[in-house]
Amino acid sequence: MTETSIETTVQRLADSSGGQILVSAVEGLRRSLKWYLSLFAVGFVAAFPLTRGVISWLIDADRLPSGVDIIVVSPVEFLFLQLRMAGSVGLALVVLFMIVQVTLHGVRHQAVQARLQELEVSLPRPGPALVLSLLTSLLLMIGGLLYAWHGLIPMLLDYLTTDAQQAGLSTEWRLSGYAEFVVNLLAASAIGFQAPLVTTLVLRSGAVTHQQLRSWRRGIWFGAFVMGAMMSPPDPLSLFLVALPVVLLFELAMLVDGLSRHSDD
Repeated sequence: MTETSIETTVQRLADSSGGQILVSAVEGLRRSLKWYLSLFAVGFVAAFPLTRGVISWLIDADRLPSGVDIIVVSPVEFLFLQLRMAGSVGLALVVLFMIVQVTLHGVRHQAVQARLQELEVSLPRPGPALVLSLLTSLLLMIGGLLYAWHGLIPMLLDYLTTDAQQAGLSTEWRLSGYAEFVVNLLAASAIGFQAPLVTTLVLRSGAVTHQQLRSWRRGIWFGAFVMGAMMSPPDPLSLFLVALPVVLLFELAMLVDGLSRHSDD
């Protein structure tokens, strides 16, 4: 492909509706850079003093399996873990703000509105439905965190500890590795438990039909197990326990949607 043809292709993409939306969104993000930096700084400064207490709470002997000791392998490991935890809070605030900003910008764009009307897709608008969606998302996130903290994490920690001890190994866990293990499982559960809400919103918006989503069932199941593999230890039990609730909640949402449609008919 010649240089001229490449430039022509790039120009066509930039002139398309999708390219215009992308360019305007990038410009909006660029103009908001100072707000992102400020929000990150606020989150970091607010979270850093709390990290010591959170770490002490995580490594409390009552929360660890019998025979497990938490160690640090370098003088600055504890400090670096505090910095990472505080930075993660600041980054999460920035990402949430960015998602909201990009979503609002995209929905208000003329090309997006025209396309949504063409597809007959209805998005939630400010009102009781949107408030209910946000409250449902919060409750599902809390449910995911409770599942991970009281069920998933203790079960996996006991399983992995027993497996190592039966092999004659001493169970001394690195502080940063243990904290990352816990946070990843909490995050995976909090995100995975949003499956029924996302499924219901997609179906009710009209973006896809019940039959189409049902035909994609295998791909959705596969995606759930991929997420479980990425955010859980590399063993079959962890993968299964992370992915299974996502699959079950998705199927539950599909069942409820199907029953509600039959009752409406």
